[in-house]
Amino acid sequence: MRKIKVIIVDDERLSREELKRALKPHEDFVLVGEAGNADEAKSLIEAKMPDLIFLDIQMPEKSGFDLLESLDNAPAVLFTTAYNEYAVRAFEVNALDYLMKPIREERFAKAIDKIRNTLSGKYSLGDVAVKDRKIFIKDGEKRFFIQLDEIYRIESLENYTRLFFQDKKALQRRSLRQWEEMLDVNVFFRINRTEIINLNHIREVNRTASGKLEVKLKTGELLEVSNRQAVKFKNLNGI
Repeated sequence: MRKIKVIIVDDERLSREELKRALKPHEDFVLVGEAGNADEAKSLIEAKMPDLIFLDIQMPEKSGFDLLESLDNAPAVLFTTAYNEYAVRAFEVNALDYLMKPIREERFAKAIDKIRNTLSGKYSLGDVAVKDRKIFIKDGEKRFFIQLDEIYRIESLENYTRLFFQDKKALQRRSLRQWEEMLDVNVFFRINRTEIINLNHIREVNRTASGKLEVKLKTGELLEVSNRQAVKFKNLNGI
């Protein structure tokens, strides 16, 4: 039986105890840690690499959404909260499920079955490929849970960046350098001073009339590779 590693994040100790009691009968769910705030949870998640977090949304100082935004690789999420107003927002970010406090045993069992079916066999513990890695992003009131490989372009805007994914775009507080540090260099390549592209989303590579290297993305966008990066780009792609 595949074990599913779990971390509980809730600022209320009694709520954490309630979840631990509810998890006990489900032997394939293994609790690897618990945290009472977002900062503590971030360190724990990065160290333990859980498959799933039970996450309270409304916490002092930083919310559950703030925690997700701070993670370079977000695990699956089941939101637990006493505030019904967050239900719609939770599903906007594709949480696996949403539980209202106090948690009812029958409702918890249904959520566990749903999670088990979703995560079963999806990936090996501690071995998440780039196509499976997910990130939580928000832009104003919009929130998204997306796979990193869905990002096809990242554009620098001074200390901010704009992500392009699916048919959407979102402004982020990360700099282009920060994205470079967290992304797989074999998939994401910085083509010039202001842009990173996903190599899996390239349709064509051509030369312009002036001899510059130019990539055409599957979206139809044409982007120029700087002279400085052109050599690295050709070596990386065997051109």
